[in-house]
Amino acid sequence: MSNNINLSKGPGVYIPPPLLYVLIFIAAIFIQKQIPIADEIFNTTLIKITGGVFLIIALFFLVRSLRQFFITKNTVILIKPATSLQTTGIYAITCNPMYVGLAIVYLGITCFIGNWWNIILFPILLLIVQEYVIKREEKYLEAEFGKQYLEYKNKVRRWL
Repeated sequence: MSNNINLSKGPGVYIPPPLLYVLIFIAAIFIQKQIPIADEIFNTTLIKITGGVFLIIALFFLVRSLRQFFITKNTVILIKPATSLQTTGIYAITCNPMYVGLAIVYLGITCFIGNWWNIILFPILLLIVQEYVIKREEKYLEAEFGKQYLEYKNKVRRWL
């Protein structure tokens, strides 16, 4: 592990992850205006119901993860140090329930607005979140919590 991690500054992620989701979502809307792709499938009842189900599932991940962070008085701000390692509750299912929840919100809203570009850009969004945010968080958490984090990381998947 690199010794150049400033533990007092947390993972050093300066762009809030929710903003990354929003920026890619808006970029997809802009691209759709420039290079339209037919969206008839999004006008079906099944897709709208799917979008609603996605949003309910997303709420499960987001509410549970945020609640746990607030109960443990940890920070969700990625330029501040963590006060504890989250390993129980929703964090026993995925190491990153907030990012999973945001990804599912993204897909749920996509079902309602009907834009193929959101689907096309989705893997790019996940790659950006993984490489820019999650890997920095992992490096920081390993430096901060050492063996405890490595054991957790070996038991619980990064996404799902």
